[in-house]
Amino acid sequence: MSKGYWVTSYRATKDPAKLAAYAQLAAPALTAAGGKFIVRGVADEVHEQGLKERTVVVEFPTYEQAIAAYESSAYKKALEALGDAVERDLRIVRGTE
Repeated sequence: MSKGYWVTSYRATKDPAKLAAYAQLAAPALTAAGGKFIVRGVADEVHEQGLKERTVVVEFPTYEQAIAAYESSAYKKALEALGDAVERDLRIVRGTE
């Protein structure tokens, strides 16, 4: 089975307070679902058409667990807290293993 990864790029933050409330709920929800934060921050360097934006990468033991984490009730509560506070691109991808 291949690992699963959430790769999220934050294009814009409209409401930092809502983003902070989301983070307080999302981190424990993802950890409880088997997620491990690999990357959290703004790129130090960008190349080609890269953008200096906040990027978060969360690794899960399996792709299926990554999907289940997104669909979990705990994560849905985090999304409700986030609302329209950010513009972001969240992708769930399979690892190469």
